Amino acid sequence: MTKYTDIGVEKHGHVGLIEIRKPPLNFFDVSLINQIADALEEFDKDIEIRASVLAAQGKAFCAGADFSDPKRQEQEESAQKDPAANLPINHLYVQAVRIFRNKKPVVAAIHGAAIGGGLGLAVSADFRVTCPEARFAANFTKLGFHPGFGLTATLPELVGKNNAELIFYTSRRITGEEATRMGLANLCVPQNQVRAEAMKLAAEIAECSPLGLISTRATMRAGLADRVMAATNHELAEQTKLRATEDFKEGVKATAERRVANFKGR
Repeated sequence: MTKYTDIGVEKHGHVGLIEIRKPPLNFFDVSLINQIADALEEFDKDIEIRASVLAAQGKAFCAGADFSDPKRQEQEESAQKDPAANLPINHLYVQAVRIFRNKKPVVAAIHGAAIGGGLGLAVSADFRVTCPEARFAANFTKLGFHPGFGLTATLPELVGKNNAELIFYTSRRITGEEATRMGLANLCVPQNQVRAEAMKLAAEIAECSPLGLISTRATMRAGLADRVMAATNHELAEQTKLRATEDFKEGVKATAERRVANFKGR
């Protein structure tokens, strides 16, 4: 099995467990998404694994991208000069599409915040188990940015177009109970039971025929990865344009300073 630095990978009977280990906020980068994709591909090759759980250590499930990271700022400046040079972010979306191409059911255990691209990662799973304390947000417009990680394709399929528009246009945080009512999550339990319930659901799935599961899931998710790939291509183009604006710089600064942004529309 591949050696991982940002995740832990375990097998529990017919259930595989992937645990994100970048606490407390589990910010993602190309390496993390690549490792998750690699682990899912390993599970696909393992005849004993029939379903998997994606969970996380720390306070958040995944708080998305860390825009205050100096390395990311360097990438953004490079992208402003030459959009074609934006390979790290483009590569991240390539890895994201790999996650959507996995063959076996995934249950996400959302015990804390799933923000921005972290929401995109949560939505990549087939099912989500969450708790009242969890928060789901596509906070891109509050950053002066455009949604990414394929969310423009995946979120409307879960919650409906108008609910997705509400989440995108307001950048509001949705509680675990609201997410469950909206169809964004499947089950809301006490926070200390989230992972156990996710493992229980995955174990229930794993009682079924492995060939039947793979076949049925392929039918139910037919074309999804290709739709996500098309969406990320468009999302990246929009993000590249918006990254060069004054509003994006103000949005990132205002978020870091925990204040309302003073956007100028330029």
